[in-house]
Amino acid sequence: MLSLEDAERTVREATHGRRLCLVVGNCRVNYSGRAASKLSEGDRLLVIKGDGTFLVHQGKGMTAINYQGPGSTVSTKLEDGALIIESHGKKKPNVPQEKIEVRFSHVHFAQAFDLRDDSKLSVTGTEEELAKLLMQEPDRIEPGLQPLKQESYRRHGDIDILARDKEGRLVVVEVKRRTAELAAVTQLRRYVEELAKRKNEQQVRGILAAPGISESAKRMLEEWGYEFAKVGYEAHEHEHAKIKRVERKQKSLSEYGLEEE
Repeated sequence: MLSLEDAERTVREATHGRRLCLVVGNCRVNYSGRAASKLSEGDRLLVIKGDGTFLVHQGKGMTAINYQGPGSTVSTKLEDGALIIESHGKKKPNVPQEKIEVRFSHVHFAQAFDLRDDSKLSVTGTEEELAKLLMQEPDRIEPGLQPLKQESYRRHGDIDILARDKEGRLVVVEVKRRTAELAAVTQLRRYVEELAKRKNEQQVRGILAAPGISESAKRMLEEWGYEFAKVGYEAHEHEHAKIKRVERKQKSLSEYGLEEE
């Protein structure tokens, strides 16, 4: 266990030097600003980054229980047998200034680090990338599908793929890189209905393309008369994503309104 004086010095020097600082100990946390909250005593991890980002983590979960974004000002002091570390958020007009006070009664660990990392995150297998790959080989979604020029067809976003099928009907393809849930189906429906209205088309088809689909989303998709294309892809570091396969459930003649002989 560290003395509170040593921990205070470590944090103070780290924040002045704009270094990453990690503090582990028993503390209480108070927040004031646009609202107010109190977190009773417990063991927690405090992360202070060089840009002022201030994060208080509990022992479980991914999300910080309290946090301030970049640009906050950090101060330290010893008072009444406790180490107090405060984060003051940026001042904004007509908004109460936000403050997080972390009051440590015991500190188990406090250390500063120099991080040198200017790399930008490179993501492969994004929905935009998958949509472009499918645009290049539209027959993998459906034979005879002809992509149209991409542009924004909605007030709140872009359609991933807009095409016409061999019968001349407009087709909206919504691409998801993970298992499609209900939100994806409702999003597809909004696109289809808005496009049909704007283009004055009597029938606009909707296809949801994703690696998988939940049972509830599948039921909703079928109830609304849309289709699903199972897209298998692979994405490796430093490489572009590749479409491995596209599987479509074939409709029966009865689904097309025809009777099988």
